[in-house]
Amino acid sequence: MTPAPTSRRRPRAGTVLTYLSLIAAALVVLLPLAVVLLTSLKTAEEVSEGGALSLPGDWLNFRNYATAFTDGHLLAAFGNTAFILLFSLTGTVIIGSMTAYAVDRFDFRAKKAVMALFLVATLVPAVTTQVATFQVVNGFGLVDTRWAPILLYMGTDIVSVYIFLQFIRSIPRSLDEAARLDGANAFTIYRKIIFPLLRPAVATVVIIKGITTYNDFYIPFLYLHSEDLGTISTALFRFKGPFGAHWEAISAGAILVILPTLVVFLLLQRWIYNGFAQGATK
Repeated sequence: MTPAPTSRRRPRAGTVLTYLSLIAAALVVLLPLAVVLLTSLKTAEEVSEGGALSLPGDWLNFRNYATAFTDGHLLAAFGNTAFILLFSLTGTVIIGSMTAYAVDRFDFRAKKAVMALFLVATLVPAVTTQVATFQVVNGFGLVDTRWAPILLYMGTDIVSVYIFLQFIRSIPRSLDEAARLDGANAFTIYRKIIFPLLRPAVATVVIIKGITTYNDFYIPFLYLHSEDLGTISTALFRFKGPFGAHWEAISAGAILVILPTLVVFLLLQRWIYNGFAQGATK
C-alpha cells in the first residue's frame, strides 16, 4: 500500500502578516542606511549624476572617510564623547542603584511620594524646563565646559531606577539581615552585597543610557559652544558648513558615527534583552 499523501499546511493569515510587517520594518530601517553607505563610497560626480541607490564605481573608495575624519575633527569629537560617557554613566549607575536600594530596603513616610514625583517628572516635557536649567548651569559657570552635559546626564531617569529596583527586589532580604548581624551598616550592605549582584542591571543601564547619551544632540549643542568641545553629534552637524554640498563626505561622517553604536549593540544585544526580560519577571 502506498502511503496517503500528506497535505501541506497553508500558512495562516496572521503568520503572513507578521512576516510582512517584519520585512516592512526592516526595509524602513535598512534602506536609509544603505543609501548613506552607498553615498559615502561615491565620488562627487557620481552623487550628482546618479540616483540614491545607484552603485559606486569603486567599492574601495575611502577618500571620503579620510576627509570626514580629518577635516571634521572626529578624533577630538570621539574623545569628548568618551569623556562625557565615562563620567555620566558612572554617575547614573551609582545614583540610580542607590536610589533603588533606598526605595526598596528602607521604609519612610514619603516613599510613595518620591516614586510619584519620579513619575510626574517623566511626564513633564524636558524642553519646558530648559530655560531654568540653563540659568542654573550658567550660574555655576559650567556653560561651554564638558561638565555641563555630564551633570545633566547624571540626573538618573526613571527607567534606570526601575531596572535597578526590579533586580534589587529579587535579592533576598535575608542577606541584609545576615550582614547586619555581622555588624555591617547600610552602606556596607549596598557596597558588598547589593551592588555586586546588580551586574546584569548595570550592563543593561549602561548600554541603554550610553546609546542615548552617545546619540544626543540637543544638550551638547546647547551647552558646548566651542568647536574643540564638540561631541560626535555636533561635529557631524558642523559638516553642513564646509561640506554643505558634499553629501559623500557627510555620509562618510555619518557612517563613522554609526559604526561604534552598531558594533556595541551587536556584541551586547543579549545583555539588553536578558536585562529587560529578567527585570520584567523578577
